[in-house]
Amino acid sequence: MKITWLGQAGLLFETDNLTVMIDPYLSESCYKVNPTLKRNFPVDESVFNVTPNVIILTHNHLDHTDPETLEKFIHQDKITFLASSNAWQKVRMMGGGHNYVEFNNGTEFTVNGVTFKAVHATHSDSLAIGVIFTIENKTYYVSGDTLYSKQVIESINEDIDVAFIPINGVGNNMNAVDAKRLCEKLKVKVAVPLHFGLHDNMTGKEFNYKNSVIPTPFKEIII
Repeated sequence: MKITWLGQAGLLFETDNLTVMIDPYLSESCYKVNPTLKRNFPVDESVFNVTPNVIILTHNHLDHTDPETLEKFIHQDKITFLASSNAWQKVRMMGGGHNYVEFNNGTEFTVNGVTFKAVHATHSDSLAIGVIFTIENKTYYVSGDTLYSKQVIESINEDIDVAFIPINGVGNNMNAVDAKRLCEKLKVKVAVPLHFGLHDNMTGKEFNYKNSVIPTPFKEIII
């Protein structure tokens, strides 16, 4: 398994028979809407050579469901899009003959032997989700954008080997303290902070969970 951080909340999971991309934001779309949101580091355009089997969109915010980014992949062979309802309404209009699955809290969908489960996220998109899946005997939890809440905790029954969680504390996301609390509550074995550095001066070191790995944009995350 190779896992790469794409910056912001974007992740790329690659195995021999499955490539999964989650919330890719590989453009300046946010900057075009809000001039304070210029990228602090450029896109590694080699990512556009990736052929994903699955693209997961956790909610309908521009840095998670970005048409300008998705257009780079939409003309490839058939992709399974797992998208929460608001994101699903947007992305399915892009066409391309792909499989657009409305992927809401509690929904499960299996691709190439891997079952993806949508779980609750507490966010300003009321239909936002996180996702849990197991590959190569490790269970991964990608929270998407979320605050700490009882509903998030109660939606997760699995033992989590690796969690990917936001720490920026703005835009209805957990801050580093609450992200640590969530990982402690879920007894996460390894935690990877996300949603920092692209539009702020955070370094990831603000997150001090006992077993954490701070990622570098467009580099493999060694867990």
